[in-house]
Amino acid sequence: MIKNIIFDIGNVLAAFRWKEYYESFHYSPEVLERLIRATVMDPMWNEFDKGALDEEVVLQKFVENDPGIEREIRETLTDIHDMLGRYDYAIPWLQELKSKGYHVYYLSNFSRKAHLECPHVLDFLPLMEGGILSYQEKMTKPDPAIYQLLLSRYGLNAQECVFLDDTPRNVEAAIQQGIAGIVFHDQAQAIEELRKLGVN
Repeated sequence: MIKNIIFDIGNVLAAFRWKEYYESFHYSPEVLERLIRATVMDPMWNEFDKGALDEEVVLQKFVENDPGIEREIRETLTDIHDMLGRYDYAIPWLQELKSKGYHVYYLSNFSRKAHLECPHVLDFLPLMEGGILSYQEKMTKPDPAIYQLLLSRYGLNAQECVFLDDTPRNVEAAIQQGIAGIVFHDQAQAIEELRKLGVN
């Protein structure tokens, strides 16, 4: 029986809208493409979420990827407040699940920078029993250790948990730890998948 519902944050409870954010600076298509390749598409982006390296070190690596657009890289990443936005359904959905007796947690690859600069996105966290933001633990999904840390920290039985994430490899990693998993596409689909697991 499912008692605990674990949510990813980005693209599940909040939109990670980096493309729209970058487009808002009105760079040329060529610069926009270079900016994307140098930053969010670079493996170093994961270091933001892991939190093991200083933010300036990560930023300098992005600049080294394409020194010709250093100004644009620094301009867009000085403050990423508008790169994320909470979905309107997030709070009502969590409230509904809690009203039915379910416990809700979060497990998200999330950077210190986003945590500090996007507080408006995380106003649902007080509704949740707890969770893990990756940068605080210096590890990211799909590392098996981060799932085990969540289970042990809150005394959760994996067989009583379901995890929702928009990234298939993260869901697969949860399943390998004995947690039921749902690859999230949209809220309606997720609600239907939860219903099949007995979450009504």
